Amino acid sequence: MANVRLDAVRKVYDNGQVAVAGASFEAAHGERLVLVGPSGCGKSTVLRMIAGLESITSGTLSIGDRVVNDVSPRDRDIAMVFQNYALYPHMSVADNLAFGLKLRGTPREEIGRRVREAATMLELEGVLERRPAQLSGGQRQRVALGRALVRKPAAFLLDEPLSNLDAKLRSAMRVEIARLHRRLDTTMIYVTHDQVEAMTLGDRIVVLDKGAIQQIDTPHNLYERPATMFVAGFLGSPAMNFLRGRVVDDAGLLLDGGAIRLPLPRHVGVDFSSLVDSEVVVGIRPEDLLPFDGAGEAPIRAVLDVAEPVGNETFLNLRFGEQAIVMRSTSRAVPAAGSSIAIGYRAECLHAFDPASGRRVDLPQRA
Repeated sequence: MANVRLDAVRKVYDNGQVAVAGASFEAAHGERLVLVGPSGCGKSTVLRMIAGLESITSGTLSIGDRVVNDVSPRDRDIAMVFQNYALYPHMSVADNLAFGLKLRGTPREEIGRRVREAATMLELEGVLERRPAQLSGGQRQRVALGRALVRKPAAFLLDEPLSNLDAKLRSAMRVEIARLHRRLDTTMIYVTHDQVEAMTLGDRIVVLDKGAIQQIDTPHNLYERPATMFVAGFLGSPAMNFLRGRVVDDAGLLLDGGAIRLPLPRHVGVDFSSLVDSEVVVGIRPEDLLPFDGAGEAPIRAVLDVAEPVGNETFLNLRFGEQAIVMRSTSRAVPAAGSSIAIGYRAECLHAFDPASGRRVDLPQRA
């Protein structure tokens, strides 16, 4: 095992494109660190720089106590699992597993022992003589994992290894990877664009956008206290609702140029009094919108556009003035399209963001 540390690592291509703008983080011994973000955010480039497959423009990359900026990939003591499996089609599963060890001159008896050990761990004993074309997608992915596993490296690097699998198999493989990591207790850096994978697999998550790190934290903290609107909108499905307006007093937010007033909490939840006369973006997650059953006027009265039943819950796509919002409902009764729906919200779950910078605005909570 070893820690992997990046200090202000940048990647700038010859055409001036900045792929990674000064990444700094550390994957600790035995940690499962996930890099997540949309396509083109730089996450795979970061992983390829760690592996030595991309050069580093500036900054320092260390594995253990050794700076490896100029160390060749084969001498970095890492193993990488690729998105497309990268198996040798003419070789059997056993030979695919053993190939890297043979290149390193590992004794035959040791190769056999490690291959058997990995095959048992990944339930591949019955397919060792088959070729990749004779395997299912899940089996091919396990072979790719096993080929990295037999190396016993200081760190595992996984570049979107589940993206070619169907939804059911992805879910099963997530559990398998988590179980494997717990058993091996080794450092793992995992790249994905899938926020569900990131939230379920990461001890900590590095969220990237346009080559820059937006936030590094645990899955729980990223969800409950996102540092930016990007993080708030990227993590969570459906995404967080954003309502942009001007705080006119400590209990009211004007939306749509003043056409709609959203009452803000007076006695519980976030205290907006410091933002009076300021523009703000209020964020609220779909599960924190609730059917309104209190006295008086409902805080939100929205019109239902589309209902999306997904089994045990329904996503209600609503129109609140000119703003689209989504509500997660557990009710089996689905209103008709065009219905007017009265909605309340959990006041303690409101988020506030600066509309200019997109950064979180930390406000005190009313008791």
